[in-house]
Amino acid sequence: MLLNSNNPRSARRRHSGFTLAEVLAALLLLAIVIPVALQGLRVASMAGEVGQRKVIATRIGNKVINELKVTQQLQNTSQNGTVQDHGISYHWSVKNQAWTEDTASQMIQATVTVDYSIQGRKYNVRLTTLIAPPQQLTTTSSGIY
Repeated sequence: MLLNSNNPRSARRRHSGFTLAEVLAALLLLAIVIPVALQGLRVASMAGEVGQRKVIATRIGNKVINELKVTQQLQNTSQNGTVQDHGISYHWSVKNQAWTEDTASQMIQATVTVDYSIQGRKYNVRLTTLIAPPQQLTTTSSGIY
């Protein structure tokens, strides 16, 4: 069948738009792509929020370790508290135990755990440091040093 280029009706048919099959195929593609893209955005948003809160929790844990070290309270066996940052609660706790890697040094391993939750899921950050044993007085026959 030859198309007559002078016939306005045949020219209109060639440029009139999409067929029903093309429209249905495009809708099917969108029905598949949109939920997958939204799920990807939700996962990316959650990962960003977890990362941001992890940075804050690490900063809080580092601050707790430094404050307890300066005030010489890091040797206490068990401590805990809560810190508010931008309306979000971060619960921290400190646990001490003997460092088992080198029994001769008698070092103490202090672990600060900072807990936080995002969308009902609990996360935590743990920071560990070594503490020198408390200085012991040496007694000799001539006195205490």
